[in-house]
Amino acid sequence: MKLDNTVAAVVTGGASGLGAATARALAAKGVKVAIFDLQEEKGKAMAAEIGGIFCEVNVTDDASVDAGFAKAREAHGQERILVNCAGTGNAIKTASRSKEDGSIKHFPLDAFNWIVQINLVGTFRCIAKSAAGMMTLDPQEDGDRGAIVNTASVAAEDGQIGQAAYSASKGGVVGMTLPIARDLSSENIRVNTILPGIFNTPLLAAAPQPVKDALGASVPYPKRLGDPAEYAKLAMAMIENGYFNGEDVRLDGAIRMAPR
Repeated sequence: MKLDNTVAAVVTGGASGLGAATARALAAKGVKVAIFDLQEEKGKAMAAEIGGIFCEVNVTDDASVDAGFAKAREAHGQERILVNCAGTGNAIKTASRSKEDGSIKHFPLDAFNWIVQINLVGTFRCIAKSAAGMMTLDPQEDGDRGAIVNTASVAAEDGQIGQAAYSASKGGVVGMTLPIARDLSSENIRVNTILPGIFNTPLLAAAPQPVKDALGASVPYPKRLGDPAEYAKLAMAMIENGYFNGEDVRLDGAIRMAPR
């Protein structure tokens, strides 16, 4: 796919972290970028930095997503690129026993569903609505009509203790990548997914430095946290390389997560 100022992109979760790094990388190529996020202050600041537009969007809500795409398309035209970085996590055991009184409780199902709704259903919601829009575009000279990049996690394959909901949601993103790529293949729309390892994102920003150092040391090589710019480089490769399709790629320094 050729990237220039005739191309529009939407990046969900683009106000910070992996999404912000990808928004910067796309804008550096001249692409017109719309940022979907709930963080209004950060989102507007990022949009101003890259000359893009901010759309306050909740990926779990149909009307909110529809309004975001409408706003982005009015400003930039139909997007040819979608990068899904919006997501969250929690850590709750499936069932646990209290150390204080021995009482037993299970994972609250509303908390499980909340993670799945954001990470999995929210990702699919944006894919389906964006792909329908991409189908109205003429293909570029190389044949590409659109490119979609999703964000899963190494937890999709190496879920740790307490990550049942998170791993299920990210495993779902991995599991739907190839079927969606096949669904959209006749329309020349490519779909790929990145499985990041331990990255230096806002999720870890509040952690003490010794904790960050320990996490980095657990990576076989290089022994450090991933840089969001490294995620962006892989996302850009998936977008620009026309033969990259239907793939789920770990980006993790060869780490395999232990149970805890």
